[in-house]
Amino acid sequence: MMELTEREMQALDSPATSTARIVNPRTNETFVLRHVDEYERLKGDEYDDSPCTSAERHALAWQAGKRAGWEYMDEYDDILEKT
Repeated sequence: MMELTEREMQALDSPATSTARIVNPRTNETFVLRHVDEYERLKGDEYDDSPCTSAERHALAWQAGKRAGWEYMDEYDDILEKT
């Protein structure tokens, strides 16, 4: 576990800061520092980072097609169901 610097603690104490961004100077990667309660809430039962199933991919593709105006593409359903 790491300890915050004085500057980092001051940034978190600010009422305008609900999320602190931290940059790794070696890699230039940015990380987000959240309160553990917020992290646990975000990670809760609703969060699912497992790979999409074939049915989920199909549903997402169908929704994207509808948004793009491809409402009458039923002939392609048979092709997608076979994949």
